[in-house]
Amino acid sequence: MRRASAFLARRSLRAHRRAWTAVFVATAAAAALIGAFALVLGSLLLARPPVERYAGADAVVAADQRVTYTAKPWGSEPRTVSTYLSERVRLDRSVVERVAAADGVAKAIADDSVPLAVAGGGTGGIPAVGRSWASAALTPYRLTAGRAPRTGSEVVVDRAVAAATGSGPGSRVTLRADGASRPYTVSGVADPGRRGGSPAVFLTERRLTGLAGHPGTVDAVGVVAEKGVPVAALRASLARVLPDRARDDRGILVLTGPERGRAEHLDALGARAALLPLLASVAGTVLMVALLVIATTIAQAVHQRSGELALLRAVGATPRQLRSAVGREAGRVAGAAALLGGAVGALPLGLVMRSLLTTDTLPLPVPVWLPVAAAATGAALIALAARPVALLAAGSVTRARPADALGAARAPEPGEPGRFRTIAGAVLAVAGVGSAGAATAQGGQAAAVAASGAATSLIIAVALLGPWIARGATRVLGAPLRRTGGASGFLAARSAAAHHRRLGAAITPVVLVVAFVCVQLAAGSTLERAAGREAAAALRADLVATGPGGLPADAVRTVRGVPGVAAATGVLRSTVVLARRELGEPVLDRLPVLGVTADRLSGALDPGVTAGDLAELRGRGTVAVGEDRAADLDIGIGDTVELRLGDGTPVRLRVVALYERALGLGEFMLPREVLAGHVPAPYDQQVLIRSADGDAASAVRRALAPYGEVRVRAATADDVRIAPPTSDGDDALVVIGVGVIGGFALLSVVSTLSLISVGRRPELRLLRVIGAGRRQVRRMLVLETGLVAVVGLAVGTLVAAVPLMAFAVSTTGSVPYLPPAHYGVLALAVTVAAGLGAMWPGTAGGRSILRRRE
Repeated sequence: MRRASAFLARRSLRAHRRAWTAVFVATAAAAALIGAFALVLGSLLLARPPVERYAGADAVVAADQRVTYTAKPWGSEPRTVSTYLSERVRLDRSVVERVAAADGVAKAIADDSVPLAVAGGGTGGIPAVGRSWASAALTPYRLTAGRAPRTGSEVVVDRAVAAATGSGPGSRVTLRADGASRPYTVSGVADPGRRGGSPAVFLTERRLTGLAGHPGTVDAVGVVAEKGVPVAALRASLARVLPDRARDDRGILVLTGPERGRAEHLDALGARAALLPLLASVAGTVLMVALLVIATTIAQAVHQRSGELALLRAVGATPRQLRSAVGREAGRVAGAAALLGGAVGALPLGLVMRSLLTTDTLPLPVPVWLPVAAAATGAALIALAARPVALLAAGSVTRARPADALGAARAPEPGEPGRFRTIAGAVLAVAGVGSAGAATAQGGQAAAVAASGAATSLIIAVALLGPWIARGATRVLGAPLRRTGGASGFLAARSAAAHHRRLGAAITPVVLVVAFVCVQLAAGSTLERAAGREAAAALRADLVATGPGGLPADAVRTVRGVPGVAAATGVLRSTVVLARRELGEPVLDRLPVLGVTADRLSGALDPGVTAGDLAELRGRGTVAVGEDRAADLDIGIGDTVELRLGDGTPVRLRVVALYERALGLGEFMLPREVLAGHVPAPYDQQVLIRSADGDAASAVRRALAPYGEVRVRAATADDVRIAPPTSDGDDALVVIGVGVIGGFALLSVVSTLSLISVGRRPELRLLRVIGAGRRQVRRMLVLETGLVAVVGLAVGTLVAAVPLMAFAVSTTGSVPYLPPAHYGVLALAVTVAAGLGAMWPGTAGGRSILRRRE
């Protein structure tokens, strides 16, 4: 039997090379795509923040930047979730003395930093980091000119600041740190000996401690070990002398080797933790799309040979021989394609995706073994999926009795799918609509998950119910085709009506690409548009003042005293962590927040208060909450909410106001003084100013002149918006999700339609024999291609609209939005891909068939 099935598989591969080419291309592309995602995910798991600032330290003692939350889900054991904090968790200064007393420690250096602005180098000044000269040894910086600072009025600048300002030993530079700008004398210039990060300015330790504003704590402790002390011995020695906790419930970490980068780039691992589930979700979608495309192409390839398989069954081939032959055939094609795609395509595509995601704070490594493992993963997943699909597609023919097989070979294509397929498609369609309905009753991440599940269910339902959809489309569009297309329209309409299964197979990849791209693009643009509208509605200021590194608190008081200024408030940005339960599961949300001053706030910023009074947003124990979040937490005016500030400090805040513009301004609004002690420096990112009469910009500029190079310009909605319209990470995910996956889906459109066109060679040959002209046949193909594109666009848009409507209503209270230009590009790309698949010379029946009458 093996010899017979192997013989049949070899001969069939030779006879159906063109049909299997489409399967080969789709399978190779799928293997390359899966391998690329495996490479990126593996690289992201291995990524660590680079060691730059602490390259000269043997160890770094720092507080744990994670916060945890433990809760017991319904009917399960307690679970603990964690997230990374965005602000520095500081250590008590007594830790420095403990570290210095440990065995094997030569130096224990307290490391603090404060943002500075150096005058010069451009209209906005030079943002820099201020550090103590003692901590320069941790990089290490070395003097290339001059000497170390000895007094509070002397500084050492690094080569970047020296080059930008033209300063050197004995010259003067103007710095702004805790208030108005003041001059300093440059005592020396230092060089880190490597490509550094932010420009640095070094002061005496006493002066730096005063500017930092937290004399009882330090950011971290750098450790220089004695010569010959092993790293393991140093870690053990430090562990013995350190306390268990830093502040509150934060642990103390001893970081050595590559781990030292965690103390430099606080949010690098937090960004990785946030990116991993998003990328894994996209990878899961990729796998679903790949399997759906492969299943469609292989099923169509096998279905087009149903007459041949039925004939073999009629002449005595056993069901087992036919199944084995079809399985071998599909396995060989898919296996070769998967190996080629994984070996050739996974690495370059993965490197392109990696370049989009890598950042200076989190470079993504690519060990030698990772591309091999990624390619093998993609090839194995795709190759293993091909054989079962082929066996399922051939099942109806191989199970037929020999006496019935010839009848099956001569029978016309069935017009509707089987009972199981129909029931499964209907169930998935109902589940998708139900999931979309559930999303409208939820919010936040739960709504996004429900909407995503709805989109997935509906796409698979369309694939299963493709023939039914094709039948309905033919009934609706058949008459217009016949009336407007003449003989070619009549042929196109009749062909579509006679081959619902084939038309459904052609429509499915078009629906897939349209639905997927619409969901990916419209979800982000809907949120962005709604947030922009709310921020614009909340903005009452006509001017905004900004400075390099921010502006100190007394700048707002200065602006309020300017004639012609009706109101002014500073905006201090940070984050809070909210612990809650979602469907019984513990969840930690890290949310951006604004810190504001209640005095005259409504004159510059109106969040749309619906209950309470923003004038009470003062002191260290109050908070204003977005009304949707308040409803989720079941709190109101006078109730308390528990949050953790950006550095993990727990606070209990009394709700004094509820507001409606939370999408633009954030779900919590805190008094400035609550956040000021829990950020690296209590500087306002913007000062919002409302003029009383006319333009007060000139007067404000003159008043802020002592604060350095401050820019005063017209205010826009982006100045108060809680988050920027897009980030680098969001842009990278959009490029990967829409560009890479959308491109693969378009390739599936081309390959599927090409496969269908190859199978139509006898039909087109017959049309030419009975008298159809070349132009008539070609126009018939154009009309059929238009039918596929129009139906695919309409159904794909409808499939995307259902979950998008649920998502938009639950999160923004509006309808979904997709820029018309984006949809136009999508429609054009789908139409071109459909045309290439159906009309490409050599696929649509062959040039020879269209050229002569046979």
